[in-house]
Amino acid sequence: MLDIRRLRTEPDLVKTAMKNRGKDLDSAIDEIIELDAQRRALSTQADTLKAEQNRGSKAIPAMKKAGEDTAPLMERMRLVADEVKELEGRMAEIDARLSELMYGLPNVPHESVPIGLSDTDNVEVRRHGQPTEFPYEPRPHWEIGADLKILDPETAGKVTGARFHFYWGLGARLERAVYNYFLDTHTAHGYTEVFPPFIANKASMTGTGQLPKFAEDMFKLEGLDYYLIPTAEVPVTNIHRDEILDGNSLPRSYCAYSACFRAEAGSAGRDTRGLVRQHQFNKVELVKFVRPDQSYQALEELTADAERVLQGLGLPYRVVALCTGDLGAASAKTYDIEVWMPSYNRYVEISSCSNFEDYQSRRMAIRYKDSAGDRAQLLHTLNGSGVAVGRTVAAILENYQNDDGSVTIPEALVPYMGGHTRITP
Repeated sequence: MLDIRRLRTEPDLVKTAMKNRGKDLDSAIDEIIELDAQRRALSTQADTLKAEQNRGSKAIPAMKKAGEDTAPLMERMRLVADEVKELEGRMAEIDARLSELMYGLPNVPHESVPIGLSDTDNVEVRRHGQPTEFPYEPRPHWEIGADLKILDPETAGKVTGARFHFYWGLGARLERAVYNYFLDTHTAHGYTEVFPPFIANKASMTGTGQLPKFAEDMFKLEGLDYYLIPTAEVPVTNIHRDEILDGNSLPRSYCAYSACFRAEAGSAGRDTRGLVRQHQFNKVELVKFVRPDQSYQALEELTADAERVLQGLGLPYRVVALCTGDLGAASAKTYDIEVWMPSYNRYVEISSCSNFEDYQSRRMAIRYKDSAGDRAQLLHTLNGSGVAVGRTVAAILENYQNDDGSVTIPEALVPYMGGHTRITP
């Protein structure tokens, strides 16, 4: 959520920022500014009347003691109480509308974010490794997985539905090896491991920005105020909701494995085959809580941490700075890491690393102060995939495929695979 003071003092800047995102929100911003002015005027009126109430409540006992007639003053107090009630009702109506409008505004992109309207305007920052080349037509991972009898969407379709998978044998072990390797790597580099619930309540979903904007992408539990989490970002960031942290404990860095659940409303095409776009998938998430003046350095570090696990697996990838039009609603700046997928002949997103500045912490009231006498301040939150496990397995199957139908296990995963160096037909 944006700071409403920013809309009061820099409305044109915010309007321009929204247009750079490809959204014309001028009318919503104008309405927010008008409602905010009305709300403050009503609050001033209510405060004046409450002060009169306080004076009257003190005067009445003294008047009674002096034998004075209190009836006129008590009648005035009754009228004042009615006016205060009416003003508070009007303020409540304005607050509800303001909340609706404010929750609908995306974050203001950082000045370093490239301006553009779609992913074609994203800017490549760097590459690691060269795209894998084969002396034959590389096969897609879903064909490799089927021939190796390690990926089974058909049985999952019978048991559940489309875009779910059973993993079998060494395929299941490979998935487990990948996320254990990720967790071990991140905890060795300063992250505290957390194992969160896979269900979160509405307040948690609202705090990180999934609600109300992306309700159609969520799986909601019928009859309950609970949702299956789309990412461990939700429960882990909400750990400190409504808390004031010791500033001396910052930065705090957490990593978490979780299953993730997404309705993927509106998605279609090639990515719906195989492991790239599933309704349920595994992921390791990185979450940071930092001081505001350190958050952009923290974003570079977090992105490097996500890159490290791909480097360890020997997978070619590139880092892309998302443009304003491709930026997630809550993010002020995002780097996507895209892994090379030979059968696609292109890079595919495998991680998204974002700085939300104080957009989430304002929603969740996550603050910090250095000493008891200090004023509590909003901190900055960041998160990134560290990284998506299913897509990593897909990338391994495609980049490490052999012409005999086997797949070589990346060296870093061999200890997690019980010494297996290949998966063979």
